[in-house]
Amino acid sequence: MNPAEWLVRTARLVPDAPALLRGSVVMANYAEFARRAASVGAALKAEHGIGKGDRVAIFMKNSTQYLEALYGVWFTGAAAIPINAKLHPKEAAWIIENAEAEVALISEAVGGELAEVGPANLKTLIASDGPAWEQMYEATPLDAPEDLDFDDLLWLFYTSGTTGKPKGVKVTAGNILEMTLCYMSDVDEVSKDDAILYAAPMSHGAGIYNFMHVIKGARHVVPVSAGFDPGEILELAPEVQNISMFAAPTMVKRLVEHAKARGLTGEGIKTITYAGGPMYVADIIEAVEVLGDRFVQVYGQGECPMGITALPRHLVSDRSHPRWRERLGSVGLAQSPVLVRIADETGGFLPAGEVGEIVVSGPTVMGGYWRNEAATAKTIRDGWLWTGDMGAKDADGFITLHDRSKDMIISGGSNIYPREVEEVLLEHPGVSEVAVVGRKHPEWGEVVIAFIVPEPGTEPSFAALDAYCIENIARFKRPKDYRVIPELPKNNYGKVLKTDLRDMLERGE
Repeated sequence: MNPAEWLVRTARLVPDAPALLRGSVVMANYAEFARRAASVGAALKAEHGIGKGDRVAIFMKNSTQYLEALYGVWFTGAAAIPINAKLHPKEAAWIIENAEAEVALISEAVGGELAEVGPANLKTLIASDGPAWEQMYEATPLDAPEDLDFDDLLWLFYTSGTTGKPKGVKVTAGNILEMTLCYMSDVDEVSKDDAILYAAPMSHGAGIYNFMHVIKGARHVVPVSAGFDPGEILELAPEVQNISMFAAPTMVKRLVEHAKARGLTGEGIKTITYAGGPMYVADIIEAVEVLGDRFVQVYGQGECPMGITALPRHLVSDRSHPRWRERLGSVGLAQSPVLVRIADETGGFLPAGEVGEIVVSGPTVMGGYWRNEAATAKTIRDGWLWTGDMGAKDADGFITLHDRSKDMIISGGSNIYPREVEEVLLEHPGVSEVAVVGRKHPEWGEVVIAFIVPEPGTEPSFAALDAYCIENIARFKRPKDYRVIPELPKNNYGKVLKTDLRDMLERGE
């Protein structure tokens, strides 16, 4: 199933229904949305040879054109490669090279530098805020979207691994279909009167929740700020009404604090789906007290997008069950189409209450990693996705995260992999050795801390290291503090003991 078919069906059924909004201003109804997407697809096909099996990069800030770009790509049958707008152009260029994409749809402020750093395979840049985009609207719309089978690639999502090199997660048309239906059965209901607000990056969870709203003919709202501003959201919601949004825990916390300070109750907000990292129980309790029965939790990852477990609103808000607090501290129950188990190192399933690695099987699990059979074989074994997250399942089926088997840091809902930062810092002439870990932070969940062993006779400054990181990786990945130490703690095999480093931070050393 090609999602562009959903757009075509909705446009036929309710052509005049408002579709794309910038703030509270309607930029297009569903007939216009579908026509623009079909014209973008036609231009990509006729002028750039894009068709089924190709990949098109999207390196854009949140905008209504983002949805036109996605559906335009899918009209041709090609796969979209949504790239986080926070990434450095060099990082985006690596993704585009690996995916062998010849066309990138960009925002000028985000992707303009790709012309200088882009790989040889990148032949065309089209800016959504430039005249070339308007010209695509003039192309004769494609008659119908290209047919896609269940296993056809639809969304190529790049997520870093512990090796530091991003891996392309092959999200298929079937994965998206199952996730979309699963949302409406396990997460939340959607009606034509609803509106989804894109305050978090559309390249990630926020954008992947567009599908169910297209199917139902709901509105798609991009804030004027194109990002997350608590005051803007709380002012916009009463005007737009029935807003649903995806938010990382740090976003929820900031929204609640802003509402509490202004005496607001979240009028106009229907649902806030929170995910992307652990949320403290005290924080979600306060969130419900301040904003009411509006919260749903989802647990997933790039390899199983938004599709592992869910904690529905009635359980988030429940205070009557004798174990309500433990349930609220969990990530909920397995979503309808998947099996979720806790496994030991041998692959044996563990009984209730025992901690092991969370493994998942079902139709929302990715089709594998892009041209990386070794990584696919390591992650998907005997039909089970090994998530890398440690957890336990109680007797009622609630899954609680206990730790991560990988060293990934989650800061403000964004995944940061230490190896990526370490490899950049090791290229600095003043750095001999480095180890990066996360430190708990009350607002961001975690922040990045780098332990540096300097080259003999050098004393690299905080400012110099920070500037070097800014030149080479996204700003949100750079360390918030640098600790210079004479040597890194290691075991007998030379492996850095990051647990010792975290303990040092806990002790305030």
